[in-house]
Amino acid sequence: MKKLINDPRAVVDESVEGFGLAHAGLVEVHLDPLYVTRRGGAVQGKVGLVSGGGSGHEPLHAGYVGQGMLDAAVPGAVFTSPTPDQILPATRAADGGAGVVHIVKNYTGDVLNFETAAELCEAEGIEVRSVLVNDDVAVEDSLYTAGRRGVAGTVLVEKIAGAAAERGDPLDAVEAVANKVVAAVRSMGLALTPCTVPHAGKPSFELAEDEIEIGIGIHGEPGRKRVGLEPADALTEHLLTPVVEDLGLRGGEKVLVFVNGMGGTPLSELYIVYRRAAQLLAERGASVERSLVGNYTTSLEMQGCSITVLRLDDELTALWDAPVRTPALRWGV
Repeated sequence: MKKLINDPRAVVDESVEGFGLAHAGLVEVHLDPLYVTRRGGAVQGKVGLVSGGGSGHEPLHAGYVGQGMLDAAVPGAVFTSPTPDQILPATRAADGGAGVVHIVKNYTGDVLNFETAAELCEAEGIEVRSVLVNDDVAVEDSLYTAGRRGVAGTVLVEKIAGAAAERGDPLDAVEAVANKVVAAVRSMGLALTPCTVPHAGKPSFELAEDEIEIGIGIHGEPGRKRVGLEPADALTEHLLTPVVEDLGLRGGEKVLVFVNGMGGTPLSELYIVYRRAAQLLAERGASVERSLVGNYTTSLEMQGCSITVLRLDDELTALWDAPVRTPALRWGV
């Protein structure tokens, strides 16, 4: 195992500490318990947004703390849910008096721990709503979930709900727009190589040189099928077709297309995937109105990608375009 680390047991703490130093103008890092907040604390009168999950998916979630997105993020150990005693103070810190929305990826540990933290918050008088992201069309009931997994579509939920909160929408409206995105977004991913969790010291699964896993989760969970190496255009079709079919996309509809790298894939290859995805959508009569390409929801150093499609309307487009200033997403500010 070759990694730029010191002690495998200290990877998350040291990484988050470095993240805080690198982005000190945007975020504050709290070390005991570990969570990240927007610089300057909660905005009074604004609905707070909190998300989190296992580390190893950077920049998700701490990279999306800031104006127009999250007010706090809670990093767990690598591929492991954060604990309620982290989520509780993060929620307190995000509360500006208008309530807080928890954005939770559908993994059993995340769901249970955020539920526990929400109950503790309610007991303190903080009104909390939870939005469950389950955009992965690949499989039902994986190793980590009951139902579909939450994957890269989480970034779009956080951005759009964050914009609604930033413009002053009340708690019910922010929750509603987050759920609107969840209902309109679908994703699917593939792996060219496995990844290595630092404290495990060995790859999380095995793939032959000429094999690709279709439908993986962001922890390297197995997917729908294992296939031989194919050209990028064919692999793109393997991902996009189930996404579009599950979404029920019709000709004439407007979409946002998000090609996400899993951590070890160069941008040049992600743009080849985006190129074919855009072509396939055009052939179906869909109009690609917005795009995002890059490493935004990763699985450590895994080589691979995912494709996410969001059905757009005027409201979601305007909220996507709204100003955002975080370590990982910035425009319009």
